[in-house]
Amino acid sequence: MNLQMPLSLIDVFALVIFFISWSGYTWFARKKAKTTNCIARSLHQHRIYWMYETMTREVRVGEAALLANLERNIAFFASSTLLILAGLITLFAQIDTLESVIASMPYADHANHLTIQLKLSLLAFIFVLSFFQFTWSMRQYGFVNVMIGAAPIETSVVSDNLKAYAKQIAIVQDQAAHSYNYGLRSYYFALAAMCWFFHPILFMLMSVWVVYTLYAREFNSKAVKAITAGKNYLQLERAAKLSNKNLE
Repeated sequence: MNLQMPLSLIDVFALVIFFISWSGYTWFARKKAKTTNCIARSLHQHRIYWMYETMTREVRVGEAALLANLERNIAFFASSTLLILAGLITLFAQIDTLESVIASMPYADHANHLTIQLKLSLLAFIFVLSFFQFTWSMRQYGFVNVMIGAAPIETSVVSDNLKAYAKQIAIVQDQAAHSYNYGLRSYYFALAAMCWFFHPILFMLMSVWVVYTLYAREFNSKAVKAITAGKNYLQLERAAKLSNKNLE
């Protein structure tokens, strides 16, 4: 009995390149962010300054509004992910139609039923991971709300204990932002995975291109430079305030 392999060697190689690109960039970005200015590193400092300032405000309606806006963005992606998953599940019942559509594309790689099911399963797996990340991010922003609500108000001099508490709030908010970022990153790599339906070579090229795009935006974009410069200005401003207090 002849057993036909569902994936060719080039398909397997493209799949390996995809997972190496995804996991490798995640590890690289986490490692490099510890020593290099990037969106994650600079925004972490901004969040600490934000929480320091929050401790001195009697009315924290502004913080509540900003956090609610962040949660709305995440809720949009979480609900959109569920809709995408519903569409992918529907496609499992339309394999014949999908196979004929792919076969009608010029230069498209031929795919059988099992191969298409594996490709759909990969997309479903990616969006399930994305949904978990978005919902965990929403929960962590809820934790931030609770911690801000529990913080006492000190408009004169913020004690060391309150500063340490504010830093812990910033850390929780930072983790929520990381989960949100991981969910968005899944969307990027899902776009690369969609190219697998057309051809495995295009799948490999898109995986590498996604890594390049993410690196350019998170480490070398104009937004990163502006956020980093803003962080430096805040550091100088805080140092000036501390020196003025010491003179008084």
